[in-house]
Amino acid sequence: MKKKSPVLTPRPVQTWSLQNDCVDASISEIGGMLAPVKFRLPGGRSVSPLAVAPWTGEDLPDGLPPLLQNLRGDFFCAPFGGNGTPYRGEKHPPHGETANLRWTLDATTHAGDAVTLHAHMRTGIRKGRIDKRVTLRKGQTAVYCEQVLQGYSGRMAIGTHPCVQFPDMEGAARISVGGWRWGQVLPVEFESPASKGYSSLRQGAKFRSLGKVPLARGGFTDLSTYPARRGFEDLVMLIGDGKAPFGWSAVTFPAERYVLLQLKNPKVLRHTILWLSNGGRHYAPWNGRHVNVLGVEEVTSYFHLGLAESARANPLSKAGIPTSVTLSPRTPFRVATILAVVPIPAGFDTVESVHAMKGGVELRSASGKCARATMDLAFVTGS
Repeated sequence: MKKKSPVLTPRPVQTWSLQNDCVDASISEIGGMLAPVKFRLPGGRSVSPLAVAPWTGEDLPDGLPPLLQNLRGDFFCAPFGGNGTPYRGEKHPPHGETANLRWTLDATTHAGDAVTLHAHMRTGIRKGRIDKRVTLRKGQTAVYCEQVLQGYSGRMAIGTHPCVQFPDMEGAARISVGGWRWGQVLPVEFESPASKGYSSLRQGAKFRSLGKVPLARGGFTDLSTYPARRGFEDLVMLIGDGKAPFGWSAVTFPAERYVLLQLKNPKVLRHTILWLSNGGRHYAPWNGRHVNVLGVEEVTSYFHLGLAESARANPLSKAGIPTSVTLSPRTPFRVATILAVVPIPAGFDTVESVHAMKGGVELRSASGKCARATMDLAFVTGS
């Protein structure tokens, strides 16, 4: 019998728009994905650092999860991860209903210098409600993202999922993250050559510096510069110490003279996952063309494996390191991040530290340069 060809169905992406004097943002109805986002910088230039998958708008085989059909930008994951293993009778899709189902738009409101888009979702696999608010503030090249979970109980793996698009030039940007103790390459197989997927890092290897991470073939590689290792997909997790009042991750584009900065509360989002996606997947819809993309994912989870692996005992949780949060129907649970673009002076090479200052933050580079940005840091610190 002749094998039937897969059914191809157009996948239009419906989005909502949010704008002010400094930022133009789109948020998808399916998955609540933030992208594209255009940041307008001094001098009349603009940058759009968030990635949109190259198969957007194509006809795709049926059966792909909506997450993959619409993959773009930043989105909230609850539970974070692949979720291939059921947990207490719950079988969640990859990165949860939050990344796959339709959000309902409640309102777009203006208050003072801020414009806010408010949407919500009622989940069914574990019943509850999540309210999403995306806010822009006049004069700031920043996007304020907030999710409030209500009515839930039990353990949950959570995370954000910004996908950053890099120039097609090896080593075009620098990656740095604050407040981590040590890192580890995913301790299970990430990609399999038998399935047309390829990884380059040594499975399970631990490291203390992004500049020296073990390779599977021997030797070391530098994860602090990217793009690199074309033809491979890799994933590492940086284990957060949870001590600072705020956490940060940064991608510095020296030639383009800006930093993409993400701020968080490390007591809510403890760790940082780096997903290095550079053409290592040769199966549909990736087909070797998802290149120069980095996921800078702020999480409380056990790598990207899912709820069962994060909520149950694992090597990190056994060592007293949190890999899930505990939700109570009596107490709303808030997850807040700021995603901002910060212009930098010539000679600013890589972010070495981020400090609070009155009305915003100051970034200091390894080369001794400084850059400042206006923003409401209390949005993530709560104080």
